[in-house]
This record gives sequence, structure tokens and C-alpha cells, in this order.
Amino acid sequence: QVQLVESGGGLVQAGDSLTLSCAASGGTFSNYRMAWFRQAPGKEREFVALITRSAERTVYANSVKARFAISKDNAKNTGYLQMNSLKPEDTGVYYCATSSSYSDSTYTGQYPYWGQGTQVTVSS
Repeated sequence: QVQLVESGGGLVQAGDSLTLSCAASGGTFSNYRMAWFRQAPGKEREFVALITRSAERTVYANSVKARFAISKDNAKNTGYLQMNSLKPEDTGVYYCATSSSYSDSTYTGQYPYWGQGTQVTVSS
């Protein structure tokens, strides 16, 4: 059973940067692709970014492309989401999720393991 713990959220101003971390335990991290999702108040959880098992490929939502960067360090069992040029619309709870399947899915239902989430608030 994989367990995930996010950290690094906080309150920042528009234009600032923030880095989220996702610490994994209970499994071999290199066997899992990792993704970040976010959920704003009153909205559905949406895909942000994913990275493949060996970090050879990344996929981003159009809304964060060129501003966010996802990475993973398999030796440290930790994934990251570097967020630059933050906007108020980036506000929400950010979740990391993992799956051992090989498909590069952006759907929440394709990820069996989730963290508890970390709040990111961007003020204008």
C-alpha cells in the first residue's frame, strides 16, 4: 500500500513561486507514475501535471504549461511540483497521486493512491 504525504503549500502573492513535495512510502517509487491534481472550492478535482515512472516524459494541463514543472527523485521517493508565476486562479488544494499502470492518464479514477492534499492560496 503506497502512502503519499504532500507538503509545501501556503499563502503567496500573484507572481510568486512555490514548490510542493510529495513523499512516498510503502512501494518502489520508480514503479509508479506520479501526477498532481488540484481542487478549487466548489469545483471538481482537475489534472495539473504528470510524470512517467522513470521521469522520461511529462504532461501538463494547458492552464499551467510553461509555468509549472513536475519532477520526481526515485532515489528519495519524492515528487515535486515547481510552480512559478502563480495566479489567483491557481488557488486550491493540491493532491499528488500515483499509479503503477503504464498509461499516461489524466483522469482521477486511474490513480488508486492519493495524498491528503496541501492548500495553495494565491492572493491578487
